Amino acid sequence: MATKADRVKARLPRGFVDRVPEDLRAAEKMIAEIRKVYELYGFEPVETPLIEYTDALGKFLPDQDRPNEGVFSFQDDDEQWLSLRYDLTAPLARYVAENFESIPKPYRSYRAGWVFRNEKPGPGRFRQFMQFDADTVGAPSVSADAEMCMMMADVMEALGIKRGDYVIRVNNRKVLDGVLEAIGLDGDENSGKRLVVLRAIDKLDKFGPDGVRELLGKGRLDESGDYTKGAGLDEAAIAKVIDFTSAGGATGGETIANLERVVTGNDKGVEGVVELTTIEALCSAAGYEGRVKIDPSVVRGLEYYTGPVFEAELTFDVTNEKGEKVVFGSVGGGGRYDGLVSRFRSEPVPATGFSIGVSRLMTALTNLGKLDTSDNIGPVVVLVMDRDTVSLGRYQKMVSDLRQAGIRAEMYLGGSGMKPQMKYADRRGAPCVIIQGSQERDNGEVQIKDLIEGARLSAEIEDNVTWREGRPAQITAKESDLVTEVRKILEAQAEDRANAAKAV
Repeated sequence: MATKADRVKARLPRGFVDRVPEDLRAAEKMIAEIRKVYELYGFEPVETPLIEYTDALGKFLPDQDRPNEGVFSFQDDDEQWLSLRYDLTAPLARYVAENFESIPKPYRSYRAGWVFRNEKPGPGRFRQFMQFDADTVGAPSVSADAEMCMMMADVMEALGIKRGDYVIRVNNRKVLDGVLEAIGLDGDENSGKRLVVLRAIDKLDKFGPDGVRELLGKGRLDESGDYTKGAGLDEAAIAKVIDFTSAGGATGGETIANLERVVTGNDKGVEGVVELTTIEALCSAAGYEGRVKIDPSVVRGLEYYTGPVFEAELTFDVTNEKGEKVVFGSVGGGGRYDGLVSRFRSEPVPATGFSIGVSRLMTALTNLGKLDTSDNIGPVVVLVMDRDTVSLGRYQKMVSDLRQAGIRAEMYLGGSGMKPQMKYADRRGAPCVIIQGSQERDNGEVQIKDLIEGARLSAEIEDNVTWREGRPAQITAKESDLVTEVRKILEAQAEDRANAAKAV
C-alpha cells in the first residue's frame, strides 16, 4: 500500500471521459444499426491505425516546428513526426493511395474509430470522440454524393428518427469558392483567411446573420467576454457572403435560382450550382424529396472539401443543461474531397464520404428514448456460503452449467459474508442469485432468489397474504433443475419488461 506521500492522485485528463457499461452498450447498439445500412449499400469495413505520420494527415495541419496545434503529435526514435489521427478521412486517403493497385475502384468502405483533437475542451467538446464514416473513392460523378445523402437519411430512420425530425442539408464548396473568388480570396496566399470565412459561415445557426457579419468583419465579443478575431473583410465583401448564405428558398428550385443569381459570371460557382441541381434531381427521383434539402449555409469547417458538402441535422427540440429548449442540430456530415488521395499519387483520385459523430448522435437518441438498454441484464450470481474446496467446486459447477446454457453467470469471488454478497448482486443488476448452504447441499437443493420480483414486491405489497399468492420471489429447486428454474425466472422477467414497454 502506498504511503500518503507516495500516492498518485487519480484524475482524468481534461477533455476526456470514462465510459460506463450503459454508454458502451448503447454505442454498440447504435453502431450495429448504422453498420446494417452501410452494408445494405454495399460498403465494406476497413480499419486504419490511430497514429499516422504527421505529413500524411495533410497540409491542413498547422506548419510549425512541433505540429501539435489541433493534433497530438510526438517524434519517433528516427525523428519522424507522428500524430494521433484527427479524423478518419485522412488515414483512409493514405490507405487507398498505398493499396491503390489491389483494391476495387470505386472503393466503398466504412470504419468506426476514435479520433483526437488537441483543442481547448468545454461543455460537450471532447479531445477524444468516436466517428463512424462511409466513403466512396474513385467515383467522379455527383451520383456518389447523392447516394451519400440518401444513405445518411436511411441511417437516421434506421435509428428510429422519424421523417420531419431530421433533414440532410446539402451545399457545394464550388459555389462558395466562386463567391470567395469574387471577393478576392482565391489563391494559396489567402488559405488562412478563407478558413476564417468558412468557420464564420458555419456559425450561422448559432449566432445568426448579425453574429456572422461580425465574424466576417472585425470580430465578435461573446457574452462571456471572449473575443474571436474576424476575417477582416470590407463591407462589400461581407454583403456578398451574407447574400450567398441567405439564398435558401422555400423549395429546392427557388434555392437553385437564388444561387444562380449569386454566382452569375463565375464559372466555378456555376459548375457547383449544376451539381446541386443534379443531386436534387437524383434524390427526388429516388423518393428522398423533403429529406434532402439544398441549403447554402452548409460549408463544413475543413478546407479539403472540393465539391458537394452535406450535414445531417436533427430538427426536434431538446432541453439543455440550463433547462432551455434548443434545436439539437448537426450529428454528422461530410462531402467531396477530390484532392486528398491525389496528394499521394500523380493522377487525380475523386472521393466523397460522410462521418457520423457517434457520441453526439447517442445523446440525441437518448433524448428520443431510442437507445433503451434496459433489456441488458446482469449476470446470475452464485453466492459463496461455504469456502471449503468441495463447496467451491459445486458453486463453480453451477456457474459452468448456467454458462453452457447461454446464461450469464458468475461465482462471487470476494471475501465478504452473505449480506454484502446480496448487495454486490444488486449493484451488478443480477436478475437472481443462487444460494446453497450446508443444509441445501445435503438435500441436493438450491435456493433461487428472484431479485427483480423481490424488489417489486417489497415496494408494492404490504399484505403478507398477497405476497405469498403472487409470483414467488424465492424458490427451492433440485440442484439438477437449476438451469431450468433460472431460465423460467429470466423468461418471466423478460415478459414483465415487454408488458411494461407496451403500456408506455
